[in-house]
Amino acid sequence: MEGGIYTGIGNGMQLDSKVAQTFQKSFVQVQDILDQNRLLINEINQNHESKIPDNLSRNVGLIRELNNNIRRVVDLYADLSSNFSRSMDASSEGESAGTLKSDGKSGEKRIRSG
Repeated sequence: MEGGIYTGIGNGMQLDSKVAQTFQKSFVQVQDILDQNRLLINEINQNHESKIPDNLSRNVGLIRELNNNIRRVVDLYADLSSNFSRSMDASSEGESAGTLKSDGKSGEKRIRSG
């Protein structure tokens, strides 16, 4: 991401480094939650297999936590989708106005006289 532009999007589309950092932060948050969910699921499975009443009761809270985490992941992905759409809309508005193409160069053409 050097130079302030992230070019990892297909067809040479470029993203401002701030937008790319926002995406990266969201993806890290999602991965952290998914890692936590994996641990919760393992604990829930162990408690279920143990058939111990206290462990089974504990699963109620663990499952609630798991459901809340899933909601958080859905919200993060919804925000990511919205942010990505806005960034692509802003990019295409720049292109249609003739001010910026996907390669970052001006889209205006010089008209020759004569």
